[in-house]
Order: sequence, then C-alpha cells, then structure tokens
Amino acid sequence: MALPTDYLERVYAGVLGKLIGVYLGRPFEGWSHARIQQTFGDITGYVHDQLNLPLVVTDDDVAGTFTFIRALEDHGLSYDLKSQDVGKTWLNYIVEGRSILWWGGNGISTEHTAWLNLKRGLPAPQSGSMAVNGRALSEQIGAQIFIDGWALVCPGQPRRAAAFAQQAGRVSHDGESIHAAMLWAAMEAQAFVSDNVHDLLEVGLSVIPAKSGIALLVNQVRAWCETDQDWRETRRRIAAEHGYWAYPGLCHVVPNHALMLMALIYAPDDFQQAQTIINTAGWDTDCNAGNLGCLLGIKLGLKGLDAVPHLRLPLADRMLVSNADGGEAVTDALRTAYRLAGIGQGLGGERVVVPPKGGVRFHFSLPGSVQGFRRSDAGVLQNLEFEASRALALDLAGSEPIAVMTPTFAPPDVVRMPVYDLLSSPLVYPGQSLRARVVAGEANLSTVRVGLRISIYDQNDQLYPVLGPAHVLTPGASTKLSWHLPDLEGCPIAEVGIQVEGDDGRVVLDWLGWDGCPEFQFGPSLSGGDFWRRAWVNGATRLTTRPTGVFRVSQDQGDGLVLQGSRDWSDYEVKAQVKVHLARHAGVVARARGLRRYYAARLTRQGQFQIVKVYDDLETVLAERPAALCLDQSQTLSLSVNGRDLRATCDDLILAACDLEETDIPSGSAGLLIADGALSMESFSLGPCL
Repeated sequence: MALPTDYLERVYAGVLGKLIGVYLGRPFEGWSHARIQQTFGDITGYVHDQLNLPLVVTDDDVAGTFTFIRALEDHGLSYDLKSQDVGKTWLNYIVEGRSILWWGGNGISTEHTAWLNLKRGLPAPQSGSMAVNGRALSEQIGAQIFIDGWALVCPGQPRRAAAFAQQAGRVSHDGESIHAAMLWAAMEAQAFVSDNVHDLLEVGLSVIPAKSGIALLVNQVRAWCETDQDWRETRRRIAAEHGYWAYPGLCHVVPNHALMLMALIYAPDDFQQAQTIINTAGWDTDCNAGNLGCLLGIKLGLKGLDAVPHLRLPLADRMLVSNADGGEAVTDALRTAYRLAGIGQGLGGERVVVPPKGGVRFHFSLPGSVQGFRRSDAGVLQNLEFEASRALALDLAGSEPIAVMTPTFAPPDVVRMPVYDLLSSPLVYPGQSLRARVVAGEANLSTVRVGLRISIYDQNDQLYPVLGPAHVLTPGASTKLSWHLPDLEGCPIAEVGIQVEGDDGRVVLDWLGWDGCPEFQFGPSLSGGDFWRRAWVNGATRLTTRPTGVFRVSQDQGDGLVLQGSRDWSDYEVKAQVKVHLARHAGVVARARGLRRYYAARLTRQGQFQIVKVYDDLETVLAERPAALCLDQSQTLSLSVNGRDLRATCDDLILAACDLEETDIPSGSAGLLIADGALSMESFSLGPCL
C-alpha cells in the first residue's frame, strides 16, 4: 500500500496532538469531573500555571509511547514483531524505579508488576498475562496509552497497527485492555485515509472480537451519544454504569475508553471541543486526552492544530522522553515525526526520507515547527517558507540583544516535575563544533550582529550565557556560523541558539546543528552542582556525589550502568580512574544503547581483564588476559572504539579486539559498569581515538 502523500506532515500532527492532550490533562490526572468543574470550569486551555507546574514535564504516556516503538528499530523493521521483542526493549531502556513507568508497587501497578516478571526471567507475553497477574491487574489502562507509535508507522493499515498494539500491549496487559489498545490503534491508522468517525469506529470494531466487552461498550456509547445529543448527559450515563466503582483496580481501561469514545463521537472534527470534553470529563485525563489528541491530529492534520494556536504555540514542539538512552531524552515533535515516518517508510518498503539540510538537528522543515526555540524577549518566532524549504524568522524592534535558544539538556524546572524522573544527558559537548546558517532580511535598514550562543549550568546550578564570535550582516547577506566549543570545566550545556542585535529588521535562522567528537573531562576540581550529577543517567542502584566531586556507584544485584552522552557518538576513547570497593566485575562502557547493548572493558573478580559485548541476552567476551582487580586501589581503565576495532587498557596492560558480527554496535554513549558491588569514580574523560 502506497503511503499518503502528506504522510510526514500527518505523523507530525499526530505527535503534536498526543503531546497537547497529555500536557492539557497532566496537571489534574485522576481528578473527578466534579472537582475539575469546581476548580477550573470547562478545560479550554493549559492550567499548569494555576498549580505551579511546568507545562512540558516527564510523563509515562509520552516516554512509553516513543520508547517502546524502538523495538522496531532494534529488532528489525518487520510486521512480524513479537511481544518478546518488545519485552527486551523494556529491559534495555527502562531504568528500574526511575523511568517511564508508574512504579506503584508489585500487584498495584500493572506495568511495575510486568517489569518485575521480565526481570526475573518470565518472558513476554507471559509477563503481562491474566494467568500470571490476574484479571483486575491485567485490564487496567496501560496497554492503550502507549499505542500511538504503532499506528503512526502503519498509515492506512489498521490491522497491522492493531497487531503491533496487541503484541506490545501483552508485555504488561491482557483481556479487555488489549482489545481497547487494538481498537484505538486501528482507528488511528485508519485516520490517515478516512475522516468519517463512524468508518473509524467500524474499522476498530473489525479487529477485536464482536462479543468482547470493548466492542459492546463502543456500541453502547455510540447509541447513548445519538440519543442524548449532550456530552454531559452521556458522561453521566458512563459514570453511572461504567464508573471506577464498577471495576477493580486503580485505573481500569473500560471507564476511560468510554470517555474517549464519547469525546470522539461528539467532536470528530473539532480538536478544541474534543479536548475540552475529554479533559473536563475527568479520570485518567492525560492518557485519554493524549490518545484522542493523536487520533485527531492525524485525522485533522496541521490545519486542525493551527485552529488552536493557544494550545500549539506554548508547546513549541518540546517533548521529553525519559529512559536509559539519555541523549534522546530532550527532543522535539518534528525530530520524532521524522524518526517515526522513517520507520513507516522502511516497513512499507519505500525510500526513507532523511531530514533535510544535510541532516542537521534543527531544520524547521514543516509548517509551524520551531523545535523548541523561543525568544528571550517572549516575542513570536515565525516559521515561514524560505529558499524552497522553511526556516525561523525573528523580527527586531529595539537595540537590546535577543537570544533565540532551544533546550539541549534538562530544563531548570526539572526540579518541579512531579511523579516521573527525567533521565537525560546533554546533547552538545565541549570539543564539538556548533554550526548555523543565518540570513539578514533584504528589507533591513541597517546591519545586524549575529553570533552563536550557549547557556551552561554553572557550579551553583544557574544558567550562564557563553557567546561565540559575532558576525555583522548587511541587508540580504547570509553567513554560516561555526564555533568550536571550549572546555567548560565540567559545566553541562543546557541550551544552544543564536544571539541577535540590531535596531530593526529581520533575521532568519535557516538551520542549526553540531558535529565532531566530544572532548571533555571530569574530576574532583571539574564538577558543577546538581545538574552536573543529573547529566549522568543512573542505571545503577545508587549514585552519590561527594563534596570533592568524586561520585560513588553502587549496584545491589547484577550489572549497573551509569551513562553520559548520545547514541550518535561513534568513534572515541573513554577513560576513567576508579577505585573498586566490591564487585563481580567493573569497568568502562562505550557505545551504550540502553542498559543491555554496549561494549565494555572490565576487570573481573576472577582475575581477568576483558573486552566484552553485551547484546540483549547475549554476553560475548571478545578478548581477555589475566589481570588483578585490586579492591580499594586506584586503577585506570580505557576503551577505544574505532569502527569495528576496539582497544582497551588497564594501567599498563593493553587488549585489542574486533567485532565482526552483524550485530555490532555502531555508536552510543559512554560510562561506567559495576556488578554486585560499588566503585568510586575519581576522574573520567572522553575524546577522539588516539
């Protein structure tokens, strides 16, 4: 089946719709309809500020949806994806107790329970089965809230989207929860090719058993809506017959699915009204509004979202996807849309369209996209047609410099984000070159000064600006800016962008990105405040920072990783001076793509120095030689990765290997490894291969 001609744009609209819905409903998740009405009235816009909360926060709906789809990237682009593959994806990217899931307790949180089953070796789909976990736990809402990615990569293919949703959902759920997930995924996939709500419902019903509880619910809610002609009356009926009181567990799928159906039927062509209904109705508002927002984003496209600028503009494309892959945590809707569209194109056997302008990070190539950029003076950035593509334009008014910045690391208000941790690493590092292209408006009356700019977290955790060289642009002139980022003494880079100074006129930011190998070091005298610690994705049991800048890592059982960096780091050398206090093995890690795919140079308690590759359930020793693991003594370990060649050192010992397997790991972040024990990191550095 040929992909829709506007496929990429509709995926982008679906991602935006999901984010808008989640962030609308997140502040009052779990509230009753009565409490919402009493506190806010009808929900017509964001209310986060009334509760002193950030708008863009970490949330399981966003993190799970856009993490679990990695199963297709990591286990082969195939329609034959199985629950076991998605289960392995859970184990690789979920950091226990910290990322993606609601860690509400074994037997209370469905996802937490399934995670524990996976951890103790029970594979999916048994991990989420009713036979293992019971009906009440298995039929909570979770299978439904993570399905949007599967639909976005199956445009016009509802049965394939439903099959993906079924396989993924069974990692943690069973029964009616799976039926709800399949039905909604099928409707979202069909929304690429049909704008008729009754057609969508019939397609959804066609992929689930006709006598299932969800199928009966669809027909019941549809009949109520036709009779009532008033969503408040239909909501009253739902609460009376399908309220939380009628089902076991904390957040059963049936009551929430009923509200989603109601909102879709009453407002199939009105994004604003649908979000007002679903959020004002109460219960699991962020989950319900997110699924509904994605479906309507696909169905109505960007025009439907442009009709609600008060919902789209404050978002500024921003999103957070918290998992063990910390370099992908701070991202944006446009980048995510290209990634998902690429999966859909690959599944469909079509040529994968790479991001334009040489594949730079920020290219603004779809209407309205700003990719997280905002003006320091709170003015409006315009996305406009520019040189056969699109770009960002800022208009000047006054002589004060204006910074136009986008986040590349955890934002300052991460400390105010409730419930879910943000695990992230900076996207940009010293040693890399920051680049951009800017153009001065032809109608400008005078010159403007433009330069690259970053913001760093200083040792007091305050944002501090650092400016690159400035360039003077005459009217109509363009320039490519380049800045080799200097040593920042351990302070992480929080934002990147440009600074513009001029009395009037316009400046266009065509693109911005970076390249090159990072080059940095950390040690007792090279550490910042709390955000220096936050730059490490802690996949171990404990990570504690000492006043000297050294930190300790402790792992109760099995392998624990502490990582920093990005999955696009390819060839580099990582070096660390450590003291191992207790361990089965310990060392340094390179090219980590999660917690279960990486290379490591490690010392073992049995007296071996090894280069190993960990790839899901398989651990391969690529090279080894005798060496002593000296407890409580400083030892320096390094691992260099250059193509398929690996070279490790332990003090004066040298070890080399070559990974010739098809499952080699081409790139990824760096860090430390400790198994069944603890170590202290005294210094850590990363740079180009020697």
